[in-house]
Amino acid sequence: MKTLTTKLSLAFLTCASLPAIADETQIQRGEYLARAADCVACHTVPGGKPFAGGVEFKLPFGSLYSPNITPDKQTGIGAWTDDDFVDALQKGVGRDGKHYYPAFPYTAYTKMSRDEILAIKAYVFNQPPVSQTSQPDTLSFPFNQRWGMAFWNVLFHDNERFIPNLKQTPEWNRGAYLVEGPGHCGECHTPRNLMQALDNGRSLAGNVIEGWNAYNISSDAKHGVGAWDEGALVRFLRTGSAPGFGTASGPMAEVIENSLQYLSTEDLKAIAVYLKSSPARNDGVAKPEPAVLANTKAQPALGQKVFADACASCHRPDGHGNQTPVATLLGLKTVNDPGAHNLIGVILHGHPATRVEQRMPAFAKAYNDQELAAVSTYTLQRFGTTNSTVAAEAITQRR
Repeated sequence: MKTLTTKLSLAFLTCASLPAIADETQIQRGEYLARAADCVACHTVPGGKPFAGGVEFKLPFGSLYSPNITPDKQTGIGAWTDDDFVDALQKGVGRDGKHYYPAFPYTAYTKMSRDEILAIKAYVFNQPPVSQTSQPDTLSFPFNQRWGMAFWNVLFHDNERFIPNLKQTPEWNRGAYLVEGPGHCGECHTPRNLMQALDNGRSLAGNVIEGWNAYNISSDAKHGVGAWDEGALVRFLRTGSAPGFGTASGPMAEVIENSLQYLSTEDLKAIAVYLKSSPARNDGVAKPEPAVLANTKAQPALGQKVFADACASCHRPDGHGNQTPVATLLGLKTVNDPGAHNLIGVILHGHPATRVEQRMPAFAKAYNDQELAAVSTYTLQRFGTTNSTVAAEAITQRR
């Protein structure tokens, strides 16, 4: 009898330590939250298997690679407990006690509750396991010393859940939660200090990441989205385009494709309400790079010729779209950025969007650097308010 009691006790303790079996409702909730958090973008290489990791994050002192987060028990996170997963997202500490770098936005995910995080775990663990060893990071000393992140967390990580502002509406609070929490918008759109922590005194003021300008999205009317009407902002978040205001390109286009288009209209409206009431930042678009200068010699004839040959089928000389308003250039942040960051990026790499009217071919192989510099200059000066001139060296640097 004693042996039987002991076995039953051990069985009870074992079952009690296991995570609860996820039901379909929890998995669906986790899928929505995983979409809002854009997990797939950082953990899936182009053409690779979902959540298998390997995406490179280039930093001034080396590269980080996202890990495999499929439920494979050897190379993924299949052996992780609920506490392991929650600690990773709220504290930035992995199962083996290894500290993560803030390229993994745990400083934003920490605002999510345990229940929400476990819903994401249920969804991720419901995906096919992939056997793929995570690629090692290539950070130089002393940045490769992960234990130093413990001190960084003391200075810059609050490890606190989202607390609603009772002076604001439920809609505003929902928008604040999505922007500051799972959506982690500030991770791209807020400048960082020397310690690579977000400069919250300039929240949402814009930042340049790997050559792409994550624009000012504060409520400032001139540099941010303060002059956007709510409907245009919701449309942009849903489709990646709001004629006369902005067109998503580069990493932002990926956010639309992988995350924002799947959110409910109510949630997108809540995000718009919050952004349009955020503190106005007048930093504006980033300063020009050294190769994008106002005194660089322009070649207007060459730029006009390349525009007529390569661009005029979609973009009219008066700045309006030829077949669709989505192709309208007038008013876009892209043509009003004196550094031409996103303009150069989209001309070189194109825009392979899901929606046909938003697709743009890449011209990196069709034209040389001088020709692309000339058409970039022509586009900036004809359709924007900046007088910047793009040098061929700027194209060379971005290739």
